[in-house]
Formats: sequence, structure tokens, C-alpha cells
Amino acid sequence: MKDKHKTLIMATIMFNLGFVIWFSFAPFTDAIAEEFSLSVADLGIVASTAIIAVPLGRIIVGPLTDKVGAHVTGAITMLLVGSFAILSAFAQSYEVFTASRIVASLAGITFVIGIQHVSEWFEEEELGTAEGIYAGIGNAGAGLGAYLTLPRVFGENYVDPIFGAGFLAVSSNWRAAFFYTGLLSVVVGIAYYLFTEPAKNRAKREATQAGVSFEQWKFIVTRYGAVVLSVAYIMSFGLELAMNGWLGTYYREAFGQGDIVIAATFAATFSIAAGLLRPIGGYVSDVVQRRETNILPWFEGQYRNQWTFVTLVFIMVMMFAMTAAGLSGNIYIAVVTGFFVGMSCAFAEGAIFAQVPAMFPDNSGTVAGIVGGIGTTGGVIYPLAFSAAFLPNLHVGYAIVAVSMVPIIALSAWVFQPHIAERANEAGWIVSGKRPSKTGITSDD
Repeated sequence: MKDKHKTLIMATIMFNLGFVIWFSFAPFTDAIAEEFSLSVADLGIVASTAIIAVPLGRIIVGPLTDKVGAHVTGAITMLLVGSFAILSAFAQSYEVFTASRIVASLAGITFVIGIQHVSEWFEEEELGTAEGIYAGIGNAGAGLGAYLTLPRVFGENYVDPIFGAGFLAVSSNWRAAFFYTGLLSVVVGIAYYLFTEPAKNRAKREATQAGVSFEQWKFIVTRYGAVVLSVAYIMSFGLELAMNGWLGTYYREAFGQGDIVIAATFAATFSIAAGLLRPIGGYVSDVVQRRETNILPWFEGQYRNQWTFVTLVFIMVMMFAMTAAGLSGNIYIAVVTGFFVGMSCAFAEGAIFAQVPAMFPDNSGTVAGIVGGIGTTGGVIYPLAFSAAFLPNLHVGYAIVAVSMVPIIALSAWVFQPHIAERANEAGWIVSGKRPSKTGITSDD
């Protein structure tokens, strides 16, 4: 097996498990709410706090991964996450539970680590597809793992030598789910350090390391390209996070679907679409770039940008459709529409992260951290909109979120104009338009 394929497989395993841990609370919200006496609004807050540490964590781990290598940051992250997932399994108070889950939620930063790791091994013409496969299968951890697998393996009557009938006499199935996924995280962390290398060769590793500095970070974070991709990621991946954490509760509360397994299965249709279809978004971006295909004449010559813009509009339209489907009162229409929302998120995310390493080839970890970190904030904000107490019903929140996406699409349309897009990785706001060189002296290249 080629080392680049081994890296892709290991990174995908790490990220997939990270997503399982990150959203392992979602299928068990009913039991958790009962144990800690939480309301629906409280569950919206829990969904937000499960994400709240990730934006800053991603921003920090991005340049750190560029500097020390993904094999180090990936291993440390999985060991930390696993330890606190295990701790949360034995929490006896809401405060301890919430605090431990915030740290365990750092599983979400594995995305940035893997994006950087894969980009260190694959050439530009393969980046969209490789990153799409990595992120797509990894994202599917929320659907295939958290929503489909966990509630079935750890059902309401789950018993093993530790939980339910063992010496701890703990009867909560969600505690067992948290414990065993945490234990597996520790194992994967050790394996990641032992069996992966940071880059395909020394030259690539040194080029990436040399591009890490605070001045370089300030320059990158204020470039037009980094800004527009970051806010686009709010309305794609941020939305995916929000929906992953919310849909189980939505189908249960809005449609009276009380069976935890059925509600989780409905929610999983979104997660599976958002995860497994993501490679298509990256692949199409590669194809239109390679074939120089103009999808939208307004952005002539900006092939990747055109595809990204189409996917962003698709998301907004489907969010309006989600409200309409909910108001129809038919849960099956809502589930099908949710699948298409997941599809739109998948296409956009694949398109965005085909552009990230292509636009900033020697700073992929830093840019992935910026885009991934800022984008994740949508997962904190959107659940509050979905569960706001002042809404007439739980369906209207989707339309409110759709309206909030209009300014992002407008900004994308401005940046994707050919005369602006061609310098989007150099021109920007606030910080001088000169790129800091590897020696600390500004440069125009």
C-alpha cells in the first residue's frame, strides 16, 4: 500500500471516530434530559456547548499541526478526547457532564488535523477527491456511528460486566456508549502516532513548517479567499453540525416520534447524506477545474468558485424547503427534505475544501484551522435558532437560518468575480497586502 493511501485511511479512521464521539450524545438526548431534568431549550444549549470549544480548538491546532506534524497532534487529541469521554460516562451531575463533554467535543478538531495530513501527501489535481473521501467518510461517523450504530449497540436494556449489572451498577446505556467510544479513541491515538508520517518527503515537511508564524496567520486570516471560504463553511459545515445535534430532538418533539431508535434513524439520513456524498463535491470541483468548465458565466474562468457558489445557493433553497416540509405535518416529507439538506451541505463542504489547499498549498493546516474553526461556529449558533422559545413552532427556525445565509451568498458572489478571485489569496482587509516571507520579511510573491 502506498504511504499516501495509508495516511488517507488512518486519517479517515481518526476523523470518523472523532465524529462518533462528538455526536454520541445526540441519539441519547431523551435519556440524558430525563436524568438531568432538562427542557427542550436546555437540549438546544447542550447541542451548542458540545461544539463551543471546537472553533478555537481548530484555529489553534491548524498552525500547530503545520509546525509539529499531524502524527503528533492527531495522537494527542485522540488521547485527550478519549480520556474525557470516559470521564463523562461516570458524571453524576449536570455540571460535570457538561464540562467533560466540552473537552470531549474537541474530537471535532480532528477534521483540521486530517485535512492537513492528507494535503501533505496528495498532489493538487487529486486534492479535491482525496479530501472529499477523507472528510466524507469521516463526517459519516455522525450518521453511521452516532445515530445508527450507538443506539442499536447500546439500547435501552443494554447490560455488560461494567454497566447495568456490574460492580458500578450503572443502568444508563448512554454512559456505556461514552465509555467504550472513549476507550477506542485512546487506542486509535496511540496507533496514529506509531503508524503515520507527517509528510510525503522532507522538502514538503520543511516548506510547511517554514510557513508558520503569527504574522503569516494574520495575513492569511484576512485574505478575501480565507474570509469567504470561512463564512461559506459556517452555512455548510456549521449547519451540518447543528442539524446533526438537533434532528433527533426535532423529529421526536415536532412530530411526536418517541422511539429513540426510529428518531435516530430518521436523523441519520441527513448525516449519511452530509458525509458520504461529500466526495462528490470535491470530485466535481476537481473535474470542472481540470476541464475548465464554466458553469456560471458571471464567474468566467473561476471554475472551482462557480461550483462552490452553486452549492451554497442549493443549501439556502433547501433550508426554506425544510420549513415547508415541516409545516406539511408529514414526517416522511421532512426526512426526505432533510436528506437533500445533507446533500447540499456535502457538496458545498467538498467544494470548499478542494479550494483550501489549492489556494494556500504551504499553509493547508493553518487555513483549514481558520476555515474549519470559523465555520464550526454555525454549529453553536444555529441550534439556538432552531430551539428558540419565541418561535411559533420548531419548523420556522430553518427558514430563519436560510434568511441569515443571504449575506454570505452575496459576499461569495463579490469575491468570486474574476478580477477579485484571481488575487483572493493575496488581497484582503485590515492587514497589508504583502505576504510575510519565511524569513519574516514581507514579499509580493
